[in-house]
Amino acid sequence: MKTQILNNLDQPAQLEQLYRKDKTGFKRAFNSLYPEIKDSTLASYWNERLNFTSDEISWGTRTDLVFVIIAALIAGTIAKLPAIFSISEDFFYPRNIGFIVFPMLTVYFAWKNKLAISKVIFLAGAMLAGLIFINLLPNVKHSDTLMLSCAHLVLFLWGGLGLAFVGGVQNDSEKRLGFLKYNGDLVVMTTLILIAGGLMSAVTIGLFSLIGYNIAEVYMENVGFFGAAAAPIVGTYLTQTNPQLVGKVSPVIAKIFSPLVLVMLVVYLVAIMYSGKNPYNNREFLLIFNALLVGVMAIIFFSIAGTPASAKSRAAMGILLALSIVTIVVNGIALSAIVFRISEWGMTPNRAAVLGGNILILIHLILVSTKLYGYMSKKTELNTVGKAIAWYLPVYCVWALIVTFIFPFLFGFK
Repeated sequence: MKTQILNNLDQPAQLEQLYRKDKTGFKRAFNSLYPEIKDSTLASYWNERLNFTSDEISWGTRTDLVFVIIAALIAGTIAKLPAIFSISEDFFYPRNIGFIVFPMLTVYFAWKNKLAISKVIFLAGAMLAGLIFINLLPNVKHSDTLMLSCAHLVLFLWGGLGLAFVGGVQNDSEKRLGFLKYNGDLVVMTTLILIAGGLMSAVTIGLFSLIGYNIAEVYMENVGFFGAAAAPIVGTYLTQTNPQLVGKVSPVIAKIFSPLVLVMLVVYLVAIMYSGKNPYNNREFLLIFNALLVGVMAIIFFSIAGTPASAKSRAAMGILLALSIVTIVVNGIALSAIVFRISEWGMTPNRAAVLGGNILILIHLILVSTKLYGYMSKKTELNTVGKAIAWYLPVYCVWALIVTFIFPFLFGFK
């Protein structure tokens, strides 16, 4: 896209065609190029057109609003199925938590991106297969493979959402990075919606209690359920129609927390040596260690994906490089602990899943760190860092598919 924009910089009609063909990709590519072409009058016009912000909130078209309302009601109804049909909550929610929201979000982006019918059929078939498979798994108590399958099915559904978001373009690193940015913005917006909804619920319940009506249980079982299910859908709608709402918040959060997390990790690694605890013999400690690893990796990736190229400073990239290296050290410790536990006590579904996940994360971190080092040493361009993140994302989806659909049979549903 960048090359096409540069080649047609003096061709207004061609630029307009490129923009209409892929608005998100065009904007991201243009913004990364703008510091180099800002002396062009036409480039200045496009900069104002693409990045003009208004204080007014856009509510989209009436069709969009109707879709969001219907999608929110469907998501809330799915969340209420155990109460409607007297289904065991312990059975329903672990298996179907991902189906409350992801199908509606996938439909939204498939509709907005005018996804090809073949891809729509593929996504629908994949989700239906996941729905049938997870609900037909034996209801075995204390089944590691069942819990692993349920957890990785969410990641599998997330991959389907990513395909719908990217649309018909294959191997488009800009759109994949846009998907990561959308996830960061969605977390921020959904959190704000839930906080606001929680405050309103507390006020409502409190006001009714003052006049003698205790509506807490009824309110939370109905309004609360529907509100929680609708929050990601409404959040998605707002981030897509009003990108200025949180578009600048996520990069700021990432920029603030990246150096803080780096300091915390270094101090934490030093503290481990004096604590007397280690992930080799303490299972819970190893689980927390791995959760920390995933969280830090997410901060690194969202920092790169969520910040425009024009706003990325070398100092910020240097911090991310240092954070990546420290995270690789953390990953190496976790990986060695997993191998140790396997050699001592044998292979289990949990150990196999964590081992595979850690190896994939380690490879990805090394790739990203290599590209960051190349950029810091002025051997490669900054966009290669984003490409290293983007092209690897489908690998996680393949791993999620393996754990979800193959592990139960591989380990005999244990």
